[in-house]
Amino acid sequence: MVCHALIPAAGGGSRMGAECPKQYLTLAGQPLIRHALATLCAVPAIACVHVVLAPDDEQWPGADIGGEHAARLRVLRCGGATRAESVANGLRAMEGVHDDDWVLVHDAARACLSVAHVEKLIREVGDDPVGGILAVPVADTLKRAGPDGRIAATVPREGLWQAQTPQMFRRGMLLRALRAAPAVTDEAGAIEALGLHPKLVAADATNLKVTYPLDLHLAGWILANRER
Repeated sequence: MVCHALIPAAGGGSRMGAECPKQYLTLAGQPLIRHALATLCAVPAIACVHVVLAPDDEQWPGADIGGEHAARLRVLRCGGATRAESVANGLRAMEGVHDDDWVLVHDAARACLSVAHVEKLIREVGDDPVGGILAVPVADTLKRAGPDGRIAATVPREGLWQAQTPQMFRRGMLLRALRAAPAVTDEAGAIEALGLHPKLVAADATNLKVTYPLDLHLAGWILANRER
């Protein structure tokens, strides 16, 4: 089994309201994206980690961001207008990767990913014919809002999961899926559009996505306490 990782990092993270792209904000003394890169590079089963940047990205820190793992890091300046486009462009640009190889697509903003998370995903999905994703069962009561900003309905939470990343699929299958469903917001959605059913692998809430300013503080707390 050959595994590679791909991080789409061509977006600007507008919901953070920051002056620089979200992936370059400082978290625990490092650019936010470096935490996910370091984790993925530390997983022995992953042969190479590819980062998809916007072609005109001038803020990428360069070789310094890889540290001891720089030899396993590849930068692909082929980012697109959407996440799905960036992932598809990155998959096509990956050199030496075969259609049957596994690719773990991970959000740059999920800085608290752990090696244990990744190894569990690889272990549980590695022999699956479709692939799978990290996710957590929904614990809160869900409400659907009406146009007036009031509750229109309560949504049963039984069987609902919150998708996370990495999302792990074979390169050829994922490329085919993204061509068929280019408007999806995650890779699993594209695979589902082919009529397939990815496997859910239980993770935990520490693998949060930094989306709003408060999330940056939560991620810092998680990283600090995990190290202790």
